[in-house]
Amino acid sequence: MTSRRFAEITSRYPQLRVAVVGDFCLDRYLEIDPRRRERSIETRLPVHNVTSIRSQPGGAGTIVNNLSALGVGAIHCIGFCGEDGEGWELQRALAAVPGVGLDHFFATPERHTFTYTKPMLGQRELSRLDLKNWTPTPLGVQGRVAGAVAEVAAQCDFIIALEQTDVAKTGVCAPLVFGALAKATSTVPLLADSRRHVADFIGAMWKMNASEFGLLTRRPPESGIGDLARQSERNVVVTLAEKGLLGATPEGTVEHVPALPVRGEIDIVGAGDSVTANLAAALAAGASLREALTLANTAASVVIHQLGTTGTASVSQMKRLLNK
Repeated sequence: MTSRRFAEITSRYPQLRVAVVGDFCLDRYLEIDPRRRERSIETRLPVHNVTSIRSQPGGAGTIVNNLSALGVGAIHCIGFCGEDGEGWELQRALAAVPGVGLDHFFATPERHTFTYTKPMLGQRELSRLDLKNWTPTPLGVQGRVAGAVAEVAAQCDFIIALEQTDVAKTGVCAPLVFGALAKATSTVPLLADSRRHVADFIGAMWKMNASEFGLLTRRPPESGIGDLARQSERNVVVTLAEKGLLGATPEGTVEHVPALPVRGEIDIVGAGDSVTANLAAALAAGASLREALTLANTAASVVIHQLGTTGTASVSQMKRLLNK
């Protein structure tokens, strides 16, 4: 990609309006000081003393963080949290992100706040503690999200949907919301990513990793992505870890962008969400599929070199890497 084309695409980001629909999580990092290790008098088990806590938006919130880092002008968050302490923290963290609008993000007593609690020993993440919802999302909550999708679709240039939950119907992306998103694709592009079953997003461009592609098609992405794009009549993108990104159009074009060289120690947490955000921003700004893949691949390379956090990539960081 030429410097001129990079500038043309990224200069449009401040004018973009992007909606993010999905499972917003709280990433809570507990910083453990190993010098203050104790042993419980009662249980004789080790005690790890937490000396600092930091919280940031996770899940769909990570996509929001990446869009903001790119300078996207308006980011509409559509989803929910619980009426609990974690929900309060998540709303506060989202409100602090530049460009974010929370008119369609709400707290409900019928759900817990999806939370990843991450004990950290230096830059190393220990065993995580997760708080999720294991029952179906109530119809009233689904309806409220679906109504927000219908309202915001007329106001934005692109929609991103993320299903972070592993159990069907327990998160934001439940039946009524799937219906609203499918209807929205008649007027606005939709990019969908799902840990569970991306084919539930009708009319969307699909983004998945190689394992998810294999479960969906029973084929390796290198030989099957073109057929899936033709059958779905939408662009399809597959992340290939150290092999880079693979994309295909319904017309039969297949593009592969190799991963950039590793420049030191890496942490892959958040790389997929950075790819999602950068694909959406680039496509909304008029990039071709290959150009969008190149930008997303560059952003992922920036993110994986940020240790001990779920990172983001700015336009200036990507420009420096592309110019090397």
